[in-house]
Amino acid sequence: MRRTILPPLLAGASGLLLWEGAVRVLKPAAYLLPPPSTIARAAVADSGTLASACLTTGTSALAGFAFSAVLGVAIAVFLSTSRWIERAFHPYAILLQTVPIVAIAPLLVLWFGVGGRAVTASAFIVSVFPVITNTLAGIRSVDPALRDLFRLYGASRGAVLFRLELPWATLSIATGLRVASGLAVIGAIVGEFVAGFSEGNPGLGIVVMTSYRQLRTDLLFGAVGCSALLGMVLFGLVSGGAHLLLRRWHIAAS
Repeated sequence: MRRTILPPLLAGASGLLLWEGAVRVLKPAAYLLPPPSTIARAAVADSGTLASACLTTGTSALAGFAFSAVLGVAIAVFLSTSRWIERAFHPYAILLQTVPIVAIAPLLVLWFGVGGRAVTASAFIVSVFPVITNTLAGIRSVDPALRDLFRLYGASRGAVLFRLELPWATLSIATGLRVASGLAVIGAIVGEFVAGFSEGNPGLGIVVMTSYRQLRTDLLFGAVGCSALLGMVLFGLVSGGAHLLLRRWHIAAS
C-alpha cells in the first residue's frame, strides 16, 4: 500500500510546492495564476457551494455512466451477433465518439430540456463508446476452440453468450468501464456549460463558468480540482469493484 500511495503523494506535494514558490517569486496577477494556498482558502470559504456542485455533477455523471454501462454492453452484444451487423452499425458508434459533444449539446437542450436530463445525456454520449468497443473486443477474442466445443455440445446462443462470451470478456468490460467512468464526469461538466442551468443547485460546470466571468480564478481552480477528485472517486469505485469481482479468477485483475 505504501509503495502504491506514497510516490504520487510525494510527486503531488512537490508540484504544489514548486507552484507556490514560482508564484511567490514571479508574482503574476492574481486572476491569472493564484498560488495553491489561495486556492485552498477559497475552496474552504466556498466549501458549501463546491460540495453542492459536486453532488449535482456527480449525480448526473453517475446516471450517465450507469446508462453507458448497461446500454454499452447491450449494444456490443447486439453488434457481436454477426459480422454483417457489426460492419453496418459499428461505424455509427464511432461517429458518436468523434462528434464534439459541445457541438450537439444545444440539441440535447432541445430534446431533454435544460437541467439534469440533458447533462446526463451528455455524460452518456461521451462515456458509452469505450464500453461498446472494449466489450465487443472481449467477445471477439473468445478462443475459437471453446466456441467449437460449445457448438459440439449443442449449446444455445444464450448459453454461449452468458456462459462463454460475457465471462470471457469480463476483463475487457471492466477496462471499458474504467475509461467510461472518467469520461462521464467530463461529459457531465461539458453538458453543464450549455444545459446546466436549472431550478436546483448548479453543478461544477456552472461554478467554473461563473468563476471565470467574475475573475474568481481561485474558486475556478477549486472547482476544477473538485471535478478531478470526482472523476478519481468514480474511477476508484469502478476499479475497486472490478478488483473484488475478478481477483480470484483473473491474474490481470489481482
